[in-house]
Amino acid sequence: MKPCPLFSICGGCKYDFAAPKYRTEKQRGIADWNLSTEPFWTAPGCRRRADFCFSDGVFGFYARASKDIIAVKNCPNLVPEINAVLPKIAALPWTGTGSALITSCENGLDLAVTADVPYFTAEFKHAAERLNLLRVTRNGACVVQRAQPQIRFGNRLIDYPSGAFLQPTVPSETAMRDFVIKHTAGARRVLDLFCGLGNFTFATHADGFDIAGTGVQRDLFKRPLSPKTLNNYDVVIMDPPRAGALEQCRELAKSNVKKIIYVSCNPITLRRDSAILINAGYRLIECAAFDQFVGSEHWEIAAVFEK
Repeated sequence: MKPCPLFSICGGCKYDFAAPKYRTEKQRGIADWNLSTEPFWTAPGCRRRADFCFSDGVFGFYARASKDIIAVKNCPNLVPEINAVLPKIAALPWTGTGSALITSCENGLDLAVTADVPYFTAEFKHAAERLNLLRVTRNGACVVQRAQPQIRFGNRLIDYPSGAFLQPTVPSETAMRDFVIKHTAGARRVLDLFCGLGNFTFATHADGFDIAGTGVQRDLFKRPLSPKTLNNYDVVIMDPPRAGALEQCRELAKSNVKKIIYVSCNPITLRRDSAILINAGYRLIECAAFDQFVGSEHWEIAAVFEK
């Protein structure tokens, strides 16, 4: 694979994913984790969503360690569907300053714009209508919509809300789901906390809870589930935001749940929350890592605890 022409200029990647030493360099970041298997490596060019920025009519990525914007019309880490239309999106009449999240869905592309200028111009609307996009929103208001964007979790199609959380790459998302399915096999009742749109929920026939998404609407940071509720389940799955699940882990520590599967994109909060579970008598029985944030220093880690 050819080296990325934006590497060392663009702030999106810490490591050159095209370099022969990429895996060796990145794996140092999880050297102190006792992994059960080799990490799952996602190939470059699989990223299905990217958050771009714009200001003064310039569209692209932030430069490394700077708020300057580098014009970008192609990124080797993105899926071909996004790169195919990226030059036309970059050429839209951008006003104000903000971000533009492009997501490749099952049936086409979605563009969600967040800007400091609350309105969109007629010029922007007319230009957006000429692009082959499923939907364009600006600050939550619909600019263009040809069809409802959808995403797939295994054999389940789900409507995709504009700007909703989604794992960045399908291969790693699938690998994580397979990992969770393996560890929920035979469970009578499964609970999926911070379930989002249901990556694990549908595949494990779980009950889901989250602030937003397809599950029961509940703020698990402010109102974690109690041990009385948790004790109705054999397995609890958690995939919280980077802030972790401190209060929920404190309640889990008081419960009789036999198995907890904790998926995290932040090793620091995972360590903090793991200590609570281990001090309560849980044992860490398996740990796996997924390189779904290709080129960055970030890892997704899945840990399985049993009592």
